[in-house]
Amino acid sequence: MLSPIIYTLAWIIGGLIVPDYNHIRDDVSSLFAVGAHKRWLFSSFFITGSALSFIFSFGLLWGIEGNGSIVGPILFLISTFIGLLVAIFFPLDEGGKLETLRGKLHLILIVISGIIIMVSMIFLWLRTKTVEGWIGFAWFSLVSVPIMLILMAISGIFGGGPYMGLVERFMVSYFQVYYFVIALMLFLNN
Repeated sequence: MLSPIIYTLAWIIGGLIVPDYNHIRDDVSSLFAVGAHKRWLFSSFFITGSALSFIFSFGLLWGIEGNGSIVGPILFLISTFIGLLVAIFFPLDEGGKLETLRGKLHLILIVISGIIIMVSMIFLWLRTKTVEGWIGFAWFSLVSVPIMLILMAISGIFGGGPYMGLVERFMVSYFQVYYFVIALMLFLNN
């Protein structure tokens, strides 16, 4: 449950201490882009949050009772691993640009991770829809998929524009809420 909190704190603090950083205009990844102001601080936030999500995903493999498919938790694990790789090895290029292969892979891997997590949501719905104590979460997972698709499409439309940061925060915040809720469910049911 700490991972989404750490992630959110990173961009809130970024807005407070990074000169000329604008939550409406600038994306979150710009905070740990090559050459960014206090990059080491924001990299540590994002690496820590991503590592916590990755570690949590192992617990998710065994934390849901029943004999259902483990495809959802495995996809969740893969998605969080990709997020960890991005945080460690694939920052955006200087100024938050996508010029080098590393910078372009940042965006490509984030999109792949988002798609995998949405597929994971469907499989987690299938797995949890009949498990006592998880039925509400199951429906939350299913409803989250079209919401995420809409938010990802809107982010794609506004990408690179003057409202990119604001739109991205809505999309990313929904992912963070999902991560928090699934962690809370695992905590409450174990």
